[in-house]
Order: sequence, then C-alpha cells, then structure tokens
Amino acid sequence: MKLLNLLALALLLLGRPVAGQIIKQPIPDKLVVLTFDDAVSTHATLVGPLLTEYGFGGTFFVCEFPPDFEDKTKYMSWEQIDELAEMGFEIANHTRTHTHVNQMNQPQLVKELTYIEQKCQELGIDKPVSFAYPAYDTDPDAFKTLAAQGYDFARIGGDQAYDPTKHHPYLIPSYSTTGTDKERVLNAIRQAREGKIVILTVHGVPDYAHDWVTTPPELFKEYLEYLHEHQYQVIALRDLRKYIDTEQARSQIKPEL
Repeated sequence: MKLLNLLALALLLLGRPVAGQIIKQPIPDKLVVLTFDDAVSTHATLVGPLLTEYGFGGTFFVCEFPPDFEDKTKYMSWEQIDELAEMGFEIANHTRTHTHVNQMNQPQLVKELTYIEQKCQELGIDKPVSFAYPAYDTDPDAFKTLAAQGYDFARIGGDQAYDPTKHHPYLIPSYSTTGTDKERVLNAIRQAREGKIVILTVHGVPDYAHDWVTTPPELFKEYLEYLHEHQYQVIALRDLRKYIDTEQARSQIKPEL
C-alpha cells in the first residue's frame, strides 16, 4: 500500500512544474513590473521623466499604430523611443501595426516582429526580448514564433498577479490602470506577495489617441508615490530573468488559453 501511495505521489509530482527549476532565486514581496503600451506621446513627455525621478524601471511596448502614428501629438517618434532606451528603460515589441496575433499567420507575425526588431537595431537599441499581445488577443501558434525569435516573456491582460510557477511565460497576466478606480489599482499592487509578481499595463497618461484607455496623470503620479512610499521594487519585464528560468518555465508549464 505504501509503495502504491508513493508511486501515485510521484506521478502527481511529475505532472507539475518543479518550482526550484523555474525559480532561480526567491521572488521578493513587493515586486512590481510597469509596462506601457502603444508608444503614445505621453510616455516620452511625462512617464519617462517621472519614472526616472523615482528611480523606477519600466517596459515600453512599441508599435507604429495606424493610421495616426505620424501624428506626434499622439505617438512618440523613434527618436523619442531611442531616448527612453538611453534612459535605461526596456523597449519591447507590440508588433508593427498593432495587429492581433489571432488575425495573422506565422509569416505575417514574423514580419511584424522583425520590423520592430530591425528598427531597434538601426538605433542601437537592445533586441526586444519581451512582447505584448495587441488587445490581449492570443494564439497558440504564436508561441513557437516567439520562441524562435528569441522572446523570453509575452504579456496579456487577465487582472491577476503573475505566478511564475503557474503561468506560462508567454501568457503573463497583468492588471490595467485604465480609468479612475484608484482603489482597484492599489489593491492590485498589494497582490505582489508570496511569490507572485504584479504587472501593470498602462496606456497613455493621458492617451490622446484612444481616450477610453487613459490613465489620468494625477492618478498615475499617486500610484508612483504609493509604490515609492511603501518601498516596492519597480522593474522592467526583462529584469524578471534574474528570478525566472524562462526555458524551464516554457518546457514545464502548459499554456492555459
């Protein structure tokens, strides 16, 4: 009977991710990742300087959002994106045209990813290793492409904290800061504990291209002040490689779409 019980336990454990292989070092409480989508103008004019003031890291998922990317009242120029990289922030891939991955075949996705990678290379920006799905739309066929292109992380929505032993690194959940519900965002931030990491998704501060995803500047400043006052560690998505073996995570965790 004992032998049967041990065999059953062994089979059960074989089906689960081995946390010790995925986690390189213990994940501290109060670890937060700030991510910013769509290359909107206020990322350069407001967000970057504020993050620098607080000593925070951040990831900027850039694209050339049609049809108004050339309107620099709405979107950053590549020169401004390069300046963010020079300031130490992560520049990451959001496809060229913000096309949903479930609306593209594999060659189209490669083309979209490669365009942003080449623009980064031309400017001397590090090759992107993080990706954000436009509109949070995912597709299992995208995973092989992301791996082949050398991506470590891919972010979605989901309104939950990221558990690296549970969530596939190409399906990293995040909380949105859109809107005026301050307590919702602060409650989300407080979930950064017990091995879980909070990823925040921010669009424009404000967003002049898509006002329905605006984070009001005064609230954004309050969120940064809260993170500072309560001694949160605020980093870019790529910095999670310090804590997470993404190859082990990809091989051990089954994606749950």
